[in-house]
Amino acid sequence: MAVIFSNSSHLFPHTFFLVGIPGLTAAHIWISLPFCFMFLLALTGNGILLFLICTEHSLHQPMFFFLAMLSFVDLVLSLSTLPKMLAIFWFGATAISFYSCLSQMFVIHAFSAMESGVLVAMALDRFVAICNPLHYANILTPVVVTKIGGLVLLRGVVLTIFFPSLARRLPYCSSHTIAYTYCEHMALVKLACGATTVDNLYAFTVAVFLGVGDMAFIAYSYGQIVRTVMRIPSPEARAKAGSTCTAHVCVIFFFYGPGFLSVVMQRFGPPTASATKVILANLYLLFPPALDPVVYGVKTKQIRERLFTILSPKQIDLI
Repeated sequence: MAVIFSNSSHLFPHTFFLVGIPGLTAAHIWISLPFCFMFLLALTGNGILLFLICTEHSLHQPMFFFLAMLSFVDLVLSLSTLPKMLAIFWFGATAISFYSCLSQMFVIHAFSAMESGVLVAMALDRFVAICNPLHYANILTPVVVTKIGGLVLLRGVVLTIFFPSLARRLPYCSSHTIAYTYCEHMALVKLACGATTVDNLYAFTVAVFLGVGDMAFIAYSYGQIVRTVMRIPSPEARAKAGSTCTAHVCVIFFFYGPGFLSVVMQRFGPPTASATKVILANLYLLFPPALDPVVYGVKTKQIRERLFTILSPKQIDLI
């Protein structure tokens, strides 16, 4: 049922309904199993990473500061989406209030933008470490690193803060059913029965700025890194320098790969939601939080050593 607010001539629904995965409702219980596993993996992995980085003094370096930011962002994304998804799959709790939907939309888009910004900061860190190692400590000082982190957070909020307000002004006078597992901006806008040109243009501009702009900077950074690594005469030194970027490259793929496919499906796919489109949109939010800590735990020597030190039993010498 729609409710008319006194301060607006638009129709605002009191409640939206999240379908889950269209066409696969009967299989929701089975689909929930990998979703639940990835949720637990995201909570455990990112929680461990944050604990290790905060408690181990040797990890108080720019690279690990940005990694801690990445883990924090991944935790927020997981907690803002997975509990509601599992409630839909397990209990059929599809209802979500209008303002809860807008809040979830903002958190998802803001922290996705922050994650992209953190990946840019991590690319900058690797660029300085490999291309200008002698001045690494002078360039990425604690003050500079803190400013970069603050800029990443601020940029994520500023770029996405208008999503809820733009969606709120639209009239929703027809269907209030969102064929997704969460409140995605364009899926919500498609339910509006008024003009959505501004919403579409704003969403497209933000997507291009974040996707194209951030990926261009990352590509340039790694282009310079590859050039520098190829000039190293020793094969062993080249392999060691290249291995420090492996984890970051994997994380970039996990984030931008499903994200790019999701955007393409959203913009150029069929107007009606399909299971493929929704699953891609879910992978965009599920893969990075679940797999990022695993990749960094496996590929980063300092983290592995610190974790093994904590997990291994202490040896007590009897005198």
